Amino acid sequence: MKITETIDGKVAVLQLKGKMMGGPDMQELNDHISELLNDGVNNVVADLSKVKWLNSSGLGALMGALTTLRNEGGDMKLAHASDKIQSLLMITKLMSIFDTHETVESAIEAFKPASE
Repeated sequence: MKITETIDGKVAVLQLKGKMMGGPDMQELNDHISELLNDGVNNVVADLSKVKWLNSSGLGALMGALTTLRNEGGDMKLAHASDKIQSLLMITKLMSIFDTHETVESAIEAFKPASE
């Protein structure tokens, strides 16, 4: 798995590419989230448009990242989740845990206060 980061205001956009199937790749995601928190960024959009496959270990890594961010007063939103990934989220009952969006832009907008 490869992670590409861009910052949009106070939101980090992480484009995840490849297969999310556990192992060192999932540790890389955890480390990346820790680095963002150290830099004062606690809101993340995970762009899943280039994720080919996600298994239970990959879901666990996303859950871990979400929990870490929420413990630090932030949040994570998912963007571009494929039909397969959305189905997996529904089957595992995680659809109610993750805030999913069709586009990265709408996920970023969801972080902005309603008054803006």
